[in-house]
Amino acid sequence: MSPWKLPLIVAAIAIPVAAAFVVGGPGVGVAVGALAGLAILVVAARQRPRGPIASPALADDRRHVLVVVTCPVEAPEAVEEIARVAGLGGEASDTDVLVLAPARIGFLDRWASDVEPARRRAQESLVATVAALAKAGIAAEARVGDEDVVQAVEDRLRSYPASEVVLVGGGGEGDEALDAAAAELRSRLQAEFRRITLDGGSVAG
Repeated sequence: MSPWKLPLIVAAIAIPVAAAFVVGGPGVGVAVGALAGLAILVVAARQRPRGPIASPALADDRRHVLVVVTCPVEAPEAVEEIARVAGLGGEASDTDVLVLAPARIGFLDRWASDVEPARRRAQESLVATVAALAKAGIAAEARVGDEDVVQAVEDRLRSYPASEVVLVGGGGEGDEALDAAAAELRSRLQAEFRRITLDGGSVAG
């Protein structure tokens, strides 16, 4: 967790509890404090272990490449870069490709417990990306994953024997979170890891 987040979390817990004591009295304050404690327990329970992320043993001699996309990939130069970095040229039968799109849930959707819009956006991203790969002669399957990039990869690698993982993400807002996800994947993955940064669908830098 980033150092600057801890004071914000403490303030988010302490301020409502203090306000509840002042405005509603001890009863309301205790109730709000209990809810805050419950929220802390839920968050703590959702924290995943930080051990290595392993893939199942390979059942054949083919390469298995997991391509994780956080935005649609449609530009020919972006597809060409993915093919180059992931080594997807040559005989198609030698490589199995799976494209994974995390379902990025918006703030309002999360509070409303409505994940369908996020899954729909992820599916649309997958359709565009898989179609662009197909035009370049790269056949791929597609899956929607958890909103957290690292969790999505970890979940998928429980059943998919990836020998390589390629993270493809766009520039702009959200780069810090994606940088953190890339750093964690690089440190925890036992499979080979590569990252491609896109800006507006084209390769950046």
